[in-house]
Amino acid sequence: MTSRHLLNEPILSATSAPRFVAIEGPIGVGKTTLAHKLAASLDGELMLEKAEENPFLERFYANRANAALATQLFFLFQRAQQIADLRQRNLFTQTCVTDFLFQKDPLFAALTLDPNELDLYQKVYQQLSVDLPQPDLVIYLQAPVKVLKERIARRAIGFEQDISPGYLERVNEAYSQFFHEYDGAPLVIINASDIDFANNDDEYRKLLDYLLNLRSGRHYFNPTFF
Repeated sequence: MTSRHLLNEPILSATSAPRFVAIEGPIGVGKTTLAHKLAASLDGELMLEKAEENPFLERFYANRANAALATQLFFLFQRAQQIADLRQRNLFTQTCVTDFLFQKDPLFAALTLDPNELDLYQKVYQQLSVDLPQPDLVIYLQAPVKVLKERIARRAIGFEQDISPGYLERVNEAYSQFFHEYDGAPLVIINASDIDFANNDDEYRKLLDYLLNLRSGRHYFNPTFF
């Protein structure tokens, strides 16, 4: 039986591991938890979205119309700088795991900005996205609104508790549309509702083995099939 300790040890023999893995999905779905585990298993660099550094985020959840543009631009600049820093330090020679996909950023802009703000945002995005690296693998975690609300409640970040089910539903729909059309990298889609990668070693091991043997294209992972 595989122990939790062994699962957290780097898999140094995984020569076929992707060099740049991006994990995406709506708030509360488990992106950061999975990013931590994959980075440890693949002996990789971990690069996390730093939402707590965004000074506009709490105001955004309280009144989206008044803080949407500032919130979105802060995240856009922050993510672009993080990836640029990694490239300058040449860390893409080893595996890098992130809990965000830069190319997804316009999804939230389209949801929250008015037409004039969106036009400004798109001009900035086009400048910042020039020559940014594409991931070697993208993992998209899905979950229904009920599950997201339960997980948001458990992590108990104050200003997140007022996020409405209606907003989460729009976010889920936007993610579904984005990844329906996404073809920038191999894509693994996972329904995270009934999968516990944080505490179920067997399910996590199945995913890890699956990712190390993945080829190009679009894939759907369900641990009960493996």
